[in-house]
Amino acid sequence: MGIVNRRNAVLGWGVWKIGKRVVKRKAKGAAPSVEGGRPNKSLLGFSLAGIAGALMFWRKKRGGESST
Repeated sequence: MGIVNRRNAVLGWGVWKIGKRVVKRKAKGAAPSVEGGRPNKSLLGFSLAGIAGALMFWRKKRGGESST
């Protein structure tokens, strides 16, 4: 009897489906509600940091090509 068989595959698939549903429900309950239509500060901070990092990376690559 192998480890990978139809019974274990179906059992794993069912556990995965139920687990995803439970995790989604817990995440929805744990997420802070947005009041007044304003995004939360951490999301705004991560977004600005990501944009700044992308711009610095793009500027560095552009500067490297023209200096040869």
